[in-house]
Amino acid sequence: MSWRDILILDARLSDRLRIAEQPGRLRSIAIVLAHSGDSWFCLAVLAMLWYFGNDFWKTRALAFSAALIVTAVVVVLLKFTIRRKRPEGEWGGIYRNTDPHSFPSGHAARTALFAVLGLILGPTWFGLVFLAWAPLVALARVAMGVHYLSDVLVGLAIGLVMGWVNLGLYWQYGEILVRWTMGV
Repeated sequence: MSWRDILILDARLSDRLRIAEQPGRLRSIAIVLAHSGDSWFCLAVLAMLWYFGNDFWKTRALAFSAALIVTAVVVVLLKFTIRRKRPEGEWGGIYRNTDPHSFPSGHAARTALFAVLGLILGPTWFGLVFLAWAPLVALARVAMGVHYLSDVLVGLAIGLVMGWVNLGLYWQYGEILVRWTMGV
C-alpha cells in the first residue's frame, strides 16, 4: 500500500464519519464537542479554575495552562511543516480561515494532553472526565469535516506523549512556576 493509497483510504473513512451537512441532534452535539476543545475555551475554563479555585486547583490550572502552551507550540510547528490542507467543507470557517492546516489536530492533542494530566494530577473523577472527552472531541472534529481521521489519531498520540513530557516538566519546574505566579 502506497502513501497515496493510505491518504485515499483516510479520506474515505473520514467521509463516512462526516455529518456536518446532516441537520439533527447528532450534528448539534458534534458541534458543541468540536468547539469544546478550542484553545480559547480551554484557557478561559482554566482561568476561572485558577481564579475561583483553592490552592490545589490553582496549581492544576497553572500546570494545564503551561502544558497547553508547550503542546500548542509543538502542534503549530508540525502543522506549518507538514501543511496538510483541511478537508473541503463549509462548517468551521473560523478554523479554515485562521488555521488552514489539518495535520495534526490541535484539538485532539489538547484533549489527550488534558486526559494524561487529569489522570495523574487530579482526582480520579477529573481524569476520567478528560479521558471520556478526548475521543469525543476528536471524532467530532472529523464528523464536522475539519479534520481527517489520521489528523485526530496522530493528534491524540501527540497529546499522550506531550502529557508525559509536560508531567516531567511539571515535576521538575512546577514549584518554580507556582511560586512565580502565586507569589508563594
